[in-house]
Amino acid sequence: MTVGVVLNASDAANQVDASVRLAREAAESGLASAWFGQTFGADSPQLAAIVGREVPGLQVGTSAIPVFGRHPLLVSSQAQTAQAATHGRYHLGLALGTRLLTETGFGLPFERPVARLREFLTALRQLTETGTADFHGELLTATTPFPSRVPGAEDGVPLLVAAMGPQALRVSGELADGILPYLAGPRALAEHIVPALNAAAEAAGRPAPRVVALVPGVVTADVDAVRAKAVESLAFYERIPSYARVVELSGGRRAGDLAVIGDERAVEAEIRRYREAGATEVVFSGTEIAGEADRRRTWRLLGELAR
Repeated sequence: MTVGVVLNASDAANQVDASVRLAREAAESGLASAWFGQTFGADSPQLAAIVGREVPGLQVGTSAIPVFGRHPLLVSSQAQTAQAATHGRYHLGLALGTRLLTETGFGLPFERPVARLREFLTALRQLTETGTADFHGELLTATTPFPSRVPGAEDGVPLLVAAMGPQALRVSGELADGILPYLAGPRALAEHIVPALNAAAEAAGRPAPRVVALVPGVVTADVDAVRAKAVESLAFYERIPSYARVVELSGGRRAGDLAVIGDERAVEAEIRRYREAGATEVVFSGTEIAGEADRRRTWRLLGELAR
């Protein structure tokens, strides 16, 4: 069972140093991968490259970089450099982003996000697979008057998308190597997300994509208190229509209802439900929410399941 964790050291005195320390602990626990979110702070591909360089054998990834406010040429350079630094252990996650963060943060209109995703992926795959691009779309242009190949990244970069809606799943099935659904429970995966993704890939003549399920969760004895924290910390996602929809499809009322919280037996059972629903990999996030002791307890279980 391929199991990883999201590393969050944004409150540390030095985020890079703390991320390396946590990644070493994750690897020692037996975990297969470490993932880094992208907001307006640390540059996640650079952070992944440093961590992957410092912790040999650990797979590293970003989940996920919004396509608004970025350009395929720049993201390709970041991703290929991270791939060369980690000797093939880097995984690039992309996202449509949200209207709130796109328009507030970048001052860009959040228009035609799925069309932008399609064009972004098309150009980016050209760049990461061939080192060149000659793409002229409605929303993006990406050409390479000079080669863009980064030596050491000739095998390309796995491209994944934080896709959960029907249109984004169709694009991902056709153009990406996998998806990174978040707050999508086993019911939503099995009944809506995985079938749509696989159907799009099959129609495009491509193999079934990876499904890297990002799951908020923690092993703890104080279930009620930690659940209350999860409901509070995840409430932001209830304001985003795509997340509100997938929470409902998963059978939840609040985003915090999708957090996996309980003892080792309960958490292991839920992880197996995700696998049975079609997840090829499971990545736990928010494991620090209940404190260091429960985080370590969670990582011990996840490491045992990853072996």
